[in-house]
Amino acid sequence: MNLHLSLLAGALLVTQSAFAAPPACYNFSPVNQFNVQVSASFWNPIIRYVSARSKVCMKLKLGRTSADTTSFVLAREVDFAFTNHLFSPDRDKMGWTVFGRRNSPPLHAQIVVPADSPIRDIRELAGASVSFPGAEALVAYKVNYAQLLRAGIPVNVVFAGNQDAAFTQLFAGMVKAVGANSQLVANWSGREGNAFRVLWSSAPFNDLALMASPRVPAEQVRAVANAFLTMHNDPEGKRVLAESATLIHAPVPLSFVAASHADYASYRAFYADAPASLR
Repeated sequence: MNLHLSLLAGALLVTQSAFAAPPACYNFSPVNQFNVQVSASFWNPIIRYVSARSKVCMKLKLGRTSADTTSFVLAREVDFAFTNHLFSPDRDKMGWTVFGRRNSPPLHAQIVVPADSPIRDIRELAGASVSFPGAEALVAYKVNYAQLLRAGIPVNVVFAGNQDAAFTQLFAGMVKAVGANSQLVANWSGREGNAFRVLWSSAPFNDLALMASPRVPAEQVRAVANAFLTMHNDPEGKRVLAESATLIHAPVPLSFVAASHADYASYRAFYADAPASLR
């Protein structure tokens, strides 16, 4: 009888193991800085590398627009992000941790027109249609639109969904100007060959942050951070970064460096002084 019970218990244990839940696989959501195809082509190889090196299962989760992708973060459907959409006072309370950023020059909010546009001053945009990536785009929309509001320049705001779509609208003649960030202006010029005139440029902001949800165990956050931050020192990681940089025509070699919440003080300062409609 004892032998029978032991065999039965063993059989139950095997059955339970067979149906045990797989290890957690975390969603990673980067803000849509490019169109969905380019964004996926840029991030998927990086996430596959980081997942393999950290031994923390990760997969890319992208929305159709930057607002959609940020909604995943706010709905707690993702646990890692590449974003600057979480530094408002309310979102700071969510407890996400900054652990890194791209090693790239600071960003500037810029209001741009085609290089051959007759428009040479932002005051000439009064009453015109101006395209922005989306209402969540902190540098490309909020900082630029705050400047237009402060200057008393009324414009017809057009949300394109991502920065590539906004530039496409500009060069198709659908809008007179675009709110962007300097990094993406340079990337687009390299990829598409279009030249811009900058009508206004802001003070600098650090590039978007690599962030982790408070739900992710600290040990796994450290493993993921280490994989990102040492990627450029590993031959395979260096190859992946070089291919991703080539895809977007990055002006400098791509790598990731350590960062903390202190590196994003300029974002919090913006919210402290922003028009109420943009906080």
